[in-house]
Amino acid sequence: MDRTILYHGLKANQILTQNAKLKKTSKENNKRVFNFGITAYKSLSGKITCPFADSCVKFCYAKKGAYTWGNVKPAYEKRFELTKKDYFVEAINNSIKVKKVDILRIHDSGDFYSPKYIDKWLTIANDNKEVIFYAYTKSIPLFKGLNLPNNFIIIYSEGSKVDHLINTKKDRHARIFNTEEELLKSGYINASKNDLNAISNNKKVGLIYH
Repeated sequence: MDRTILYHGLKANQILTQNAKLKKTSKENNKRVFNFGITAYKSLSGKITCPFADSCVKFCYAKKGAYTWGNVKPAYEKRFELTKKDYFVEAINNSIKVKKVDILRIHDSGDFYSPKYIDKWLTIANDNKEVIFYAYTKSIPLFKGLNLPNNFIIIYSEGSKVDHLINTKKDRHARIFNTEEELLKSGYINASKNDLNAISNNKKVGLIYH
């Protein structure tokens, strides 16, 4: 593994990151949990990175706060551009080794924007069977009917243009609540603080609006 190789201007140890929530999740679960994020909703070139987003665009947490900082936003844009490169799979595989990742969340910002992009992540998951990959997504039509690797977990997020495709009795899915009391009363598990609750046995994943 080589920490000095540049992938679209990013070193291997700059591709995967940890936000505050994932740092806390890592500590609580004694697992090395990292994240890969791209530009939220629309890139600087005008490419839509969340093609099935609907009402969530107006309230998207990844379009405000630290995500808009001068040193943060360009890094997400670089990662988005990296996803389009032929060496994207190599870049992520190398970064996983450098960071010694146990669990990787795909997209704290952005989404799966094309079948070709999904195929790259499925290749990465198959290359790293000891790593658990998971992602919240509104790109539901792109996943319906796919055979996913056992180490690749998808959570369908409500608030998309295609919520009618979610079978809330069978599909792992996420719903946003105003309060924890409301969340628990509805039978959902709270993943607002411990992100790994999203991949627990309870497929009803709850998040509290913030």
